[in-house]
Amino acid sequence: MFHKEGAPSILIGTVFTVVVLLLSDTFIDIYWLKMAIQIATLLLLIIILQFFRNPKRNYILNENQVLSPVDGKVVVIEEVYEGEYFKEKRLQVSIFMSPINVHVTRYGLSGLVKFSKYHPGKFLVAWHPKASEENERTTIVIENKNFGEVLYRQIAGALARRIVNYAKEGTQVTQCEDAGFIKFGSRVDVFLPLGTPINVVLNQKAIGGKTVIATKG
Repeated sequence: MFHKEGAPSILIGTVFTVVVLLLSDTFIDIYWLKMAIQIATLLLLIIILQFFRNPKRNYILNENQVLSPVDGKVVVIEEVYEGEYFKEKRLQVSIFMSPINVHVTRYGLSGLVKFSKYHPGKFLVAWHPKASEENERTTIVIENKNFGEVLYRQIAGALARRIVNYAKEGTQVTQCEDAGFIKFGSRVDVFLPLGTPINVVLNQKAIGGKTVIATKG
């Protein structure tokens, strides 16, 4: 399965591939050159398809858990000052996504969307310390009955040039539902209340909607 955000790119990539294959087969007589062009074009289409894949997963909803919103690697677990919404210290867990990861963003917990804001910005590499504050990003806060207010931030990277965010203030959302999509590599920061028990470690592989980031009770 493929995510709906990939429909335009997949359509353009498919049309481009078909055109290149037909033209190269018709007008290029040098066999090795024809094959090189056709293979390169097919590889490009495969890359596009794998980037926008949206694999089916069986989810188990749990109000006592915060699940990973994305696939990737845990790169930050630390107390930080969150200055946009909370304006106080929070426990930050950051997950870095490479271009080969699934880039669907999922709600890590159910609740009420209290805050949702888009910020234009730079395109520093996603692991840069200032990426969370200076890069293009969206900030979303969900109020959950067990965890209180939890903030997560979608951050564009050096390659990511578009962040899609489905969260709208005042709406109820359900854990593991699609929350958005980040195109071409990025990072997601999750800000939890201090003292929240964390279930992941640095450099651990996280799976969106599956890996438990934190627990309560």
